[in-house]
Amino acid sequence: MRKISCLALLLFCVTGAFAQKGSYLFIWAGDDGKAGSDFLAVLDANPESPQYGRAVASIAVPGKTGTPHHTELEMPAGGFLLANAFGNGRSMVFDLRDPLRPSLVSSFGDLDGYMHPHTYVRLPNGHVLTTFQYRGGHGPKAEGGGLVEVTPRGELVRSGSAMDPAAAAELIRPYSLVVLPAFDRVVTTNTAMHEADGNGRTVQVWRLSDLKLLRTMTLPPGPAGSEHQNPGELKLLADGRTILVHTFSCGLYQLDGVETDQPSVRHRLTFKDTECAVPLRIGTFWVQTLSKTHALASFDLSDPAQIREVSRLTFDDKQTPHWISADQDGGRIVMNSGEYGDHRLFIVNFDKKAGTLALDTRFRDPGSDRPGVSMDGKSWPHGFRGDAYAHGAVFARNDR
Repeated sequence: MRKISCLALLLFCVTGAFAQKGSYLFIWAGDDGKAGSDFLAVLDANPESPQYGRAVASIAVPGKTGTPHHTELEMPAGGFLLANAFGNGRSMVFDLRDPLRPSLVSSFGDLDGYMHPHTYVRLPNGHVLTTFQYRGGHGPKAEGGGLVEVTPRGELVRSGSAMDPAAAAELIRPYSLVVLPAFDRVVTTNTAMHEADGNGRTVQVWRLSDLKLLRTMTLPPGPAGSEHQNPGELKLLADGRTILVHTFSCGLYQLDGVETDQPSVRHRLTFKDTECAVPLRIGTFWVQTLSKTHALASFDLSDPAQIREVSRLTFDDKQTPHWISADQDGGRIVMNSGEYGDHRLFIVNFDKKAGTLALDTRFRDPGSDRPGVSMDGKSWPHGFRGDAYAHGAVFARNDR
């Protein structure tokens, strides 16, 4: 593990008195040609700024590309952001308290035999709970991974295996998670990042206090027969106990009773697409990327038994909406296609009362007649010039 200085360690402990002054976007990106280093870019995200959408800072990660993937889904309160290079199994810790001077303060990889971390969630104790896809090796025949708790700079605290003898026939590849501290529970999904591993179809319920796996539950097929495959992101509803589970096969499932000995899961909706990537829950609305139909849509969750579409934005056929993240207020959403489509960033304005989506047409490259900011053919402050793709992207916080 890369060592950090005593000063950096001290800064990790100062998490309360912090605000990223100004409006910025943090973009976790990579060289499309696979020759340059991965980098984190900072874009001006102030609609009133003459620099709106332009890069104001960037920092490279030493070494060859590791295929930038997920960051944390929103900017943490402490100002340190975790970002995942899934291809080489590394996680980076960036200090973004001063957005104009980003720095890389630490990184970590395999921990306690667990390999290829994917998703990070902050715990009430200040630590980070992380899903790891593999243990002891990686590939289609490899053992499934588990949950690993780490300090904010990536030091091992404890771990728990996701392997379950009662679900020996199921593919175990921990993907995402939601934490319910009030009920001493964690829920994870199983989807393989490497398609050759096969399809997952399970969610798992854990005890938070000792990371003991309690139950593995198989999602039931819906009307399409396949929408239960590859469960992805989980979102906790406003009641603090009901969980909605999205699948990459475009299903939406409701998980109830995770605090009990008899949790249950049921199908709620099948989205009209064949590939559905990262979603958001904002208030009583679900916002869903619809990759194959090149769209972003919002749905009213007021009655989970009658979920209905409220609004939709359709993009050109070069876009495969994949990543979305909202600002603190929930009124702005950043979206991109990751490495799977056109290398372009969009900002979408979201009406939290009506649930409607509207493309921010001011967010564009200087002189361009197209909305959105391209990642291609640009010179970045750290010295890279060329075509790049974004994956994880989050807005800065403004807590004051």
